[in-house]
Amino acid sequence: MLSLRKDSIDLGIVIRDSAASLAFYRDLLGFEHVADTPMPGDLPATMHRLMCGTTMIKLVKHDDPPAASAPGGGIAGATGLRYFTMQITNLAEVTQACGDAGVRVIIDQLEVRPGVTISMVSDPDGNWVEFVDDRT
Repeated sequence: MLSLRKDSIDLGIVIRDSAASLAFYRDLLGFEHVADTPMPGDLPATMHRLMCGTTMIKLVKHDDPPAASAPGGGIAGATGLRYFTMQITNLAEVTQACGDAGVRVIIDQLEVRPGVTISMVSDPDGNWVEFVDDRT
């Protein structure tokens, strides 16, 4: 049984391009940049740590990027972690800003049930990010 120290999980995402990922998560979505931390050892990398509420998003850029990438296709593309979700109050604004910035909008604003609207976008590495506005 877990005894949680904080009310959220941290999420690690392996990336190929630090500048593109920071432009998306930090600059466009507004995640707070905490630090860039070198990761020494057998798989040297840099971890860009950003906060989204109490969740830490850890963008890991290996010095020698892995040869394989997760298959595309989002939710239907493969098993495993395929997307993550943020509850927000300005869905229309965020979805529009992502589209205006050239981010691929997978699902434009869609009411999935009364009072609950979602949109989904793709980050620079093809990971899907879901935004949910739940007014129920």
